[in-house]
Amino acid sequence: MNIAILDDFLGVVPTLDAYRKLAGHRVTVFRDALTDVDELGRRLGEFDALVLSRERTPITASLLERLPNLRIISQTGVIPHIDVAACTRRGVLVCTTRTGPSYTTAELTWGLILASMRHIPQEAVALREGRWQTRFGRGLRGLTLGVFGYGWIGALVASYGRAFDMKVQVWGRAGSLMRAREAGYETAPDQRTFFETSDIVTLHLRMLPETDGIVTAADLAAMKPDALFVNTSRAALVERGALLAALRAGRPGHAALDVFDEEPVVGAHAPLVSMDNVVCSPHVGYVTRDRFETMFESAFEQVLACARGEPVNVVNPEVLGA
Repeated sequence: MNIAILDDFLGVVPTLDAYRKLAGHRVTVFRDALTDVDELGRRLGEFDALVLSRERTPITASLLERLPNLRIISQTGVIPHIDVAACTRRGVLVCTTRTGPSYTTAELTWGLILASMRHIPQEAVALREGRWQTRFGRGLRGLTLGVFGYGWIGALVASYGRAFDMKVQVWGRAGSLMRAREAGYETAPDQRTFFETSDIVTLHLRMLPETDGIVTAADLAAMKPDALFVNTSRAALVERGALLAALRAGRPGHAALDVFDEEPVVGAHAPLVSMDNVVCSPHVGYVTRDRFETMFESAFEQVLACARGEPVNVVNPEVLGA
């Protein structure tokens, strides 16, 4: 098969052990991120298979019309960026699977919490510039950690909160609340109270149509002036523009972010990146070698299964019938 691997920003996919699985196939790896549909069509028109990295490149009906050879789109995780119905109409298989909890994202969440609460990036810069102890930090013990979404990652983050001797409360859908209570966590009575009473709010929701903008400007305005808002999930979970306005207004007082409305962020063009009360990282929650090995091994296996005529993890099985 003629296979394209998209959006390998780090240029590391060919160094993975999993990459050897594609031996015998023609493989092209693209590092840059294109958004223009015509340019993408010209680039990808010859390929039989696309391997995607998360939601970096939207696969729209307009783009699919420009990809006459495409047989399969493969990745791991959720697929809100893929027009599955359009793929089905054009006979393109969409294959994805979940590869277990992202321990790396949960770990990064806590890295950002600690960095923000203790002002580690700012103090490191001050020390390098010859200054010593420029601001107070804040300890975690006894504070209330609000976990919005109690799935795999949310459950891990909540358990880490216990290790820091924090009070943990959970908010989310009915299923999340039930699982959280079964695990011994408190749950908030409603979303507004959750934001009002949490010292730290951290988002761990899947990006779905019903979760788009689920965190509103009013939710953020209800937070304490010294509270921290953390997002290592997806920027679109927050009402567009609301977080920037809220931070400028002083509620919450701080944010720690690994995700942005438009990625990649280059040239520090996102206003949030330059704010002194915001700690940012460039969507690296899952960017570790062990996580990449797991993700791409699964994605490559799906392509190879299709090549053998035995596709697996198919989202649109109607294509197989056709």
